[in-house]
Amino acid sequence: MDFAYSQKVHKLQTRLTRFMTDHIYPAERIYHDEVVANRSAGNPWVATRIMEELKARARVEGLWNLFLPASEHGAGLSNLEYAPLCEIMGRSWIAPEAFNCSAPDTGNMEVLERYGTEVQKQRWLAPLLAGEIRSAFAMTEPNVASSDATNIQARIVRDGDEYVINGRKWWTTGAPDPRCKILIFMGKTDPDNPNRHQQQSMILVPIDTPGVTMTRHLSVFGYDDAPHGHGEFIFTNARVPVSNLLLGEGRGFEIAQGRLGPGRIHHCMRVIGLAERALQAMCQRAVSRVAFGKPVAQQGVTRERIANARILIDQARLLTLNAAWKMDTAGNKAAAKEIAMIKVAAPLMATQVLDWAMQVHGAAGVCDDFNLAFGYAQARTLRFADGPDEVHRDAIAKRELAPWR
Repeated sequence: MDFAYSQKVHKLQTRLTRFMTDHIYPAERIYHDEVVANRSAGNPWVATRIMEELKARARVEGLWNLFLPASEHGAGLSNLEYAPLCEIMGRSWIAPEAFNCSAPDTGNMEVLERYGTEVQKQRWLAPLLAGEIRSAFAMTEPNVASSDATNIQARIVRDGDEYVINGRKWWTTGAPDPRCKILIFMGKTDPDNPNRHQQQSMILVPIDTPGVTMTRHLSVFGYDDAPHGHGEFIFTNARVPVSNLLLGEGRGFEIAQGRLGPGRIHHCMRVIGLAERALQAMCQRAVSRVAFGKPVAQQGVTRERIANARILIDQARLLTLNAAWKMDTAGNKAAAKEIAMIKVAAPLMATQVLDWAMQVHGAAGVCDDFNLAFGYAQARTLRFADGPDEVHRDAIAKRELAPWR
């Protein structure tokens, strides 16, 4: 296994880092202020002008759709090649969207790329790749433990040339965004199938379909995450054409596994970048503040935490690179254990590093002046997103125990 970055990756790292320095970091305050102004005016769910400007600039500079491996629409990067680039984007909460590399759009685009028909690709994938629209993934439900996706109760019932959709979904991330035009919906087409993993299907549901109602916006630790956000939905006899079904009835889990592997590792790549920026802030604060007669950086506990943060970040990075390498060389299914390992390790690492960074900043660390509190909320949420820690640990343990049974 060779984790050395190719010349192509080195060049992209340089270009991406320069773009972050010249455009992304200076835009963070502008973006924040735009959202605050929109919220004060009564509607935070408005696309920001600065983001559209950043997207246009990134596209002109060829820093666009870098996430798509083995595709004519992307940069042709492997998972291992994309990892250090995704980490750079993860240093800023606004960067992934600026490069059209943000969740849940990346996962949804991969689903359409892999499993969509030509008609579906033309209708939905093309504008997503162009950054003209956004999308959401409707799987989680409030009335069941959705960590076991076989529990989902939403129904997809065929009626002639249409499917009729009923159910309740929440944590449909990205759906409140006014640019969100399409939902990938997971529900049961065959609830009586003895194989619990063949009861579910996925179908494309335009968000303006009659019978689709967003009942509320959900906050995360008090953040509304506008204009992206998270929505709760009621689907009441919503009808879509049979042609909107993805891959075929009963193949929802098959699609989910193809979608979630890359999605999980992308989250981990980004959160490593978030932790790196938190460590940077921690070091800058520690050398600039004096407490009890000497810089905070000379306090033993602070040095210990800085050292441990570096160890944890580098451990997570190596685990991520190993998982990416395994995905590239053996396939996503063969790399399931490695993906599960990093999905547990990376968010835990990031929340710890962010916690130490907040501690060094004192009370300032829990307000929005340094983005540490918001970063912590993001990292903590990842311990649920795309499967909770407990599910991933259980999957890892099963694979470890298999040879001994």
